[in-house]
Amino acid sequence: MTLNALNATNAYQNQLKLMQDAPDSGNSGGSGAAGDSSFIQMVEKAAKDAADTGYQSEALQMSSLTGGKVELSDLVTAVSNAQLSLETVVAVRDRVINAYQDIIKMSI
Repeated sequence: MTLNALNATNAYQNQLKLMQDAPDSGNSGGSGAAGDSSFIQMVEKAAKDAADTGYQSEALQMSSLTGGKVELSDLVTAVSNAQLSLETVVAVRDRVINAYQDIIKMSI
């Protein structure tokens, strides 16, 4: 149960960071080029953050295996963050594929 609370807290913090770092699209008008580029930037940043989380986890794992001084709690937290990031990426991928398949099934 503690791991689920940790995952939820990390997911909330990651989402809060994304929302704070995302460019403010203050206009609620149509979707122009600025809206498209901010969406693309948000997706790129999310993908980069997920990859960075995995790289950090792998670096800590390698350091602990090679005799480096790594706290067990830091290692477990890093692995949990990497797992959560991977599960999020897979869930988004599945949603995109399902949406694409639904669009393909539509009749014109």
